[in-house]
Amino acid sequence: MLEGFVPFPPDFAKRYREKGYWQDKSLAEEFSVVFRQYAARVAFIDRGKTYTYADVDRYSDGLALNLLDLGLRPLDRVVVQLPNVIEFVFLYFALQKIGCIPIAALATHRYLEVSQFVQLSGATSCVIPDRQGDFDFQDMVSRVRNESKTLRFGIVFGDAKPGFVSLSDLIRRAPKRSPDELKSIRIDPCDPAVFQLSGGTTGIPKLIPRTHNDYACNSRMAISVCGADQDSVLLLVLPIAHNLPLACPGIQGFMFKGARVVLSTSTKPEDMFRLIQDNRVTHLKVVPALLTRFINDPAIRNYDLSSLRVIQSGGQRMQPEVRVLTKQLIPSVIVQENFGMGEGMLMFVRLDDPEDVRLETCGRPICPDDEVRLIDDEGAEVPPGEVGEFAARGPYTLRGYFGVPEYNARQFTPDGFYRSGDLMRLHPSGNYVVEGRKKDLINRGGEKISAEEVENLILAHPSVQDVACVHMPDPQMGEKMCAYVILRKGHALTLKELVDFLIGKEMAKFKLPERLEVVSEFPVSTFGKVSKKTLAEMIAKKLESERRG
Repeated sequence: MLEGFVPFPPDFAKRYREKGYWQDKSLAEEFSVVFRQYAARVAFIDRGKTYTYADVDRYSDGLALNLLDLGLRPLDRVVVQLPNVIEFVFLYFALQKIGCIPIAALATHRYLEVSQFVQLSGATSCVIPDRQGDFDFQDMVSRVRNESKTLRFGIVFGDAKPGFVSLSDLIRRAPKRSPDELKSIRIDPCDPAVFQLSGGTTGIPKLIPRTHNDYACNSRMAISVCGADQDSVLLLVLPIAHNLPLACPGIQGFMFKGARVVLSTSTKPEDMFRLIQDNRVTHLKVVPALLTRFINDPAIRNYDLSSLRVIQSGGQRMQPEVRVLTKQLIPSVIVQENFGMGEGMLMFVRLDDPEDVRLETCGRPICPDDEVRLIDDEGAEVPPGEVGEFAARGPYTLRGYFGVPEYNARQFTPDGFYRSGDLMRLHPSGNYVVEGRKKDLINRGGEKISAEEVENLILAHPSVQDVACVHMPDPQMGEKMCAYVILRKGHALTLKELVDFLIGKEMAKFKLPERLEVVSEFPVSTFGKVSKKTLAEMIAKKLESERRG
């Protein structure tokens, strides 16, 4: 067993097997059946080119053998930072075939995050684009490799520099090894198949181990409530490695049905309209900020979007007005709210729920053996209808983050319920309603940002004496970050100066504060702690006053 991994307790594992949630197959075994069953069907469309299930199987086989030849081995951890391209798909299944564990990073992550991922996981490899704008990923990985005891390989989507390996070459090159070598690799379905990333409240990211058994269960259960069949077409514009686009039901779920997925690196509404029209897309995954832009683009009336059946929204709470307007513009569509987490538990509004329930709630669990508690600060369940912290366990919800036993002791109840930090109440329908959160996170368009991580960096600025980062409302992104600072005597600071300083810390740009408020002191709670609740209320009122003029 991989050191630092927390397995499911044996009695729960036994129950999940007996009930059929776990098939005791690796993802490679699960999808070998899919590749054979749907071999001739189109699986993916990328940049105008189609790829059948047989194509994906063949390309990922060759890539898997060449990765073995390069030196990768089962249980190696691999940081993956690719955009929404078919090469990601080939790589994902190649890694599954040789038992390597992809770490689902984003192309927006920079040195600060990638160096942490490598250190936490002991990764041997990074798979990166060559560049994004003026940012050179290979220079970044060279730095990380020089500082790491484990990182050996840099694999590049694009032009590879000396010391790096071309991903395209690994895909195209005829393997030297026999395909029989893939058949001889034994993968334990209780081992991690993927590491998703947590937007945890501490300054250091957490790795979420998703096992082969639980991740296949995750996707099968999710696709069962989304109205999809083998004629469905999913448009994927959200970052492909994220839990939602990858597996909820995402790529994995739609492939289990023999359906097809259209990949796009663009989230521009008109590009999306064109892809929906040209490919007769039936399903679309969004976050509320993206759907708001989508429905408010004037070009929406110029395209035939009548093929759309389901728009799945997750990542943050959506205002009912957005769903109502979407239905007016695209009468064929249902906006299906869902609440999910990289840690596991998924809740979906059902497509046949009454309209008022679909408008007000974020759904209910997708599996009969998903267990939910709403608890107070002492861990006791709150009465029905009252607000409590959402805690969960089940056949696809983790039992511990990777390699952080002390943190796990705080985040999990003694009987194994994951404490999510989300505040919810039970709706009379049996669905749940999100009421806020206990975790110190800013939810910017579905991306969870740890306030503490950014605060720690801001405190290093020579002008800053103290800082508190809070969420502020934003009509497009839902929330953005406001940094309240107390300055050292005689110092001044502008937002641009602060942002330039943080960019110098080489962090992902989506984490940057977008407003700076200088104060002489922070409000405090009755316990003497900084009251972030009061600060958030202050900036919300200030923005509302500015809006009114």
